[in-house]
Amino acid sequence: MATQHENYSPVSITKRVSVFPKSPLPPQLLRLSNLDRQCPILMYLVFFYNPSGKILSGDSVFGSLKSSLEATLSVWFPAAGRLSLNPNDGKLDLWCNNGGAILVEAVTQVRISDLGDLKEYNEFHEKLVFKPAFNGNFSDMPLLVAQVTRFGCGGYSIGVGTSHSLFDGPAVFDFLSAWASNTTMVGSTGLDLRRQHNPVPVPVHDRATLLSCMRRQPASPSSGRNPSSSSRVAAIEHLYQLIKQAAASDWNHVSDGKKLTQMGSSSQDNFVLKTFHLSVSMIESLKRKILGEKRGSLSCSSFEVVAAHLWKARTKALGLRKERMVCLQFAVDTRNKMMPPLPPGFSGNAYVLASIALSAGELEEESHERLIQRIKEAKNSVTAEYVCGYMEALEAPQTSLPPIKELTLVSDWTRMPFHKVNFIHGEASFVSPLVPPISQVAYFMHSPTENKSVDLRIGLLPQTLTAFSHYFLTSMQ
Repeated sequence: MATQHENYSPVSITKRVSVFPKSPLPPQLLRLSNLDRQCPILMYLVFFYNPSGKILSGDSVFGSLKSSLEATLSVWFPAAGRLSLNPNDGKLDLWCNNGGAILVEAVTQVRISDLGDLKEYNEFHEKLVFKPAFNGNFSDMPLLVAQVTRFGCGGYSIGVGTSHSLFDGPAVFDFLSAWASNTTMVGSTGLDLRRQHNPVPVPVHDRATLLSCMRRQPASPSSGRNPSSSSRVAAIEHLYQLIKQAAASDWNHVSDGKKLTQMGSSSQDNFVLKTFHLSVSMIESLKRKILGEKRGSLSCSSFEVVAAHLWKARTKALGLRKERMVCLQFAVDTRNKMMPPLPPGFSGNAYVLASIALSAGELEEESHERLIQRIKEAKNSVTAEYVCGYMEALEAPQTSLPPIKELTLVSDWTRMPFHKVNFIHGEASFVSPLVPPISQVAYFMHSPTENKSVDLRIGLLPQTLTAFSHYFLTSMQ
């Protein structure tokens, strides 16, 4: 998927250790919510740090990261635990047993500059993270892995994998910031001094509020069979309709030998990851063209404007029939939506999907202004009741979602400036996510090159790349 790595020098692992909390707590069971159980796999980020004037030995970097991780795990102790199947209901919970994280040291003769534009996904990035083998037993699988790689130029990368059952995006950012703030390599201008003004919140690992929501909303007999029974949960209802639409289309092609397992779209491997840099001037240009004289009276965020434009451009590039149902779904943080709100520093998963559905023809005719209003309405529809209904729907048996081309998925990371996490000597030159479980997700990332600019990473079908680039970028020139 994108740039190959055959011509690069190999990455050699020189050390692998288990890292345990410096001050371990007695083992304890942490009950997970259904939001935690959705995707119990490791999600990876790779931090790139260009060489600095000060020469740092591999031993000093590895030793500092190890000792600081030991201190961090004493507070963020679930990250040293293991997932465990609850014998009473067969669901995943978290056994905080001090099982430890994995830290790996590696070297390569490749120079960071050899990788080209770090914004663009490169298959070589996959060599910069440690991927433990999964034998089907969750109790053997670490929830936190990290690999520090020294490049031939003297620069470093730090590839971190965290279980999505542990943390959502904001919690990952807080955890990595806490780890970085404990390192001894940070200088007088490092993250430790900045955190005096913006301290890492004390983590709250308990999921009590979300678990009480689940107890208030027990799964009905029909909820596992027909997700549309979860009232007012648009994301579940729309996804159910998209799956039915895809299945109906496949039935129409059975005579042509098409398998039902090919439902909806292409396999994950067929997507190309592409990153678009959206400067402040480009976003402002889009706002002017969309809103015109109404800019002063109509309040909207950059996310709302770009998400609306992205949905129209992606759907147009797909060339769908006008009667096809299409859907925009985007992640909404529920920390302040719950009653009572989740506590500051909540470290679990707190995101649900908001959703908008139209026909492809309606979307083509709909103005950007009206789409922005629909996005606002979808955001506001996410209430505590919505979250409880969402988790009720997740009581049904979960299966892997095939790529459905009519579904546009968006995740906003702009409030999580990962490049500011100072593991070594200043900000990272770039932080690259690896291939996500659903390749078509569009990530809005805080750009390290310009304040308030956005790096948009999205998975596209190869045959739509040129058309999407044209439709998406034209209004921003």
